[in-house]
Amino acid sequence: MMIRDTSAQDRMVEVKPNRKRRLILLGGGVLALVLLVWLAPGIGRLFSASSSVSSTRLSFADVERGPFVRDIAAEGKVVAAVSPTLYATYGGAVTLQVHAGDTVKKGQALAVIDSPELTNKLAQEQSKADAMQVDYLQSQVDARTKRSDLQKAFDNAQIDAKSAETNLAREQKAFTAGAATGVEVDQSKDALEKSRITLAHAKSDLGMNNDSLKFNIQSKKLAHDNQLLVVQDLQRQVDNLNVKSPVDGQVGQLFIAERATVAKDAQLLSVIDLSALQVEMQVPESFARDLGIGMSGEISGNGNTWKGLVSAISPEVVNGEVAARLRFAGATPKELRQNQRLSVRVLLDHRENVLTVQRGSFVDESGGSYAYVVRDGIATKTPIRVGASSIDKVEILDGLKEGDRIVISGTDNFKNADRVAISN
Repeated sequence: MMIRDTSAQDRMVEVKPNRKRRLILLGGGVLALVLLVWLAPGIGRLFSASSSVSSTRLSFADVERGPFVRDIAAEGKVVAAVSPTLYATYGGAVTLQVHAGDTVKKGQALAVIDSPELTNKLAQEQSKADAMQVDYLQSQVDARTKRSDLQKAFDNAQIDAKSAETNLAREQKAFTAGAATGVEVDQSKDALEKSRITLAHAKSDLGMNNDSLKFNIQSKKLAHDNQLLVVQDLQRQVDNLNVKSPVDGQVGQLFIAERATVAKDAQLLSVIDLSALQVEMQVPESFARDLGIGMSGEISGNGNTWKGLVSAISPEVVNGEVAARLRFAGATPKELRQNQRLSVRVLLDHRENVLTVQRGSFVDESGGSYAYVVRDGIATKTPIRVGASSIDKVEILDGLKEGDRIVISGTDNFKNADRVAISN
């Protein structure tokens, strides 16, 4: 018996449609389509960016319009405006008359230098000056004696000339009367001529020797005056062996020990004038160029605030900083001490209605030529122009507007790309 096929066993099964499943698939497709449409712009921007950087690695700030204050705030220390250091004017053993911290008055002796060599030299030069004075006075006496002798010779010559004239007149009358010979008249004429020559020489000697005596006296006087200057200079050096305070103040540092033997120009001690205190601050080099003498500032400490003025700016840059000093606009506060720490603020500029943004590393990294403006999660490189800068703000001159949000630090992660996606 043979089985032909299974057709007799097959039958049609009716499959009922699953409407619930169809609805789920349809809804999922619609949702995927809506999500795709909603994310399309963002996906497009993401693919248009060169790279993506996490926002946690960046700092942002909004561009604002308002007051712009440029100032320098730093810590300063109180220093004496006048703090002279005293030196030894001559070598010798030093005896200190004061101790560190002692209050002293101007002109008070602070130390005494014992220098027998200088003292002995002063005595020698003084003795030489006394001898020159005696020589000068003796020259005056000699000049008067010499001048008297010359005057006497001149007077005698005048008398002799007058007598010769009288004798000649008498001989001429006698010759006319026949009582005298011509030889006697000629002899009288010769005698008159001789007396006149003698008178002329006496007069000349009186004038010339008078000038010579004056020059001799003047020479000795100048030599004596010069020696007096030498004595005065040595006397000054001897007086300076008593080292005196040039100001009212307080003894600062002692550079030598008691009874130490020092060389000339050795440091002895310093004096601090506490009546003229200033505050010294260190200013970053980038701000120092804007700092000027006479600018106003504020000095605060001990719960008080005082007005100050910039009084000095160092021309030297040390470790990227410039030293500047402020003096008090009014009287110096009495409660301040040397090297005391105070807060200092110097106002450089103050303007209203200025477009600014918080200062960040983007200024240094780009040189202020561009910034990354953030819109819809994309940072776009935008050319800008910056102006003045303060401790916390930068003036925006062009390229940004109020309300723009920019990346102020971390832009080194962008590697100078034109567009960068910001991821959360």
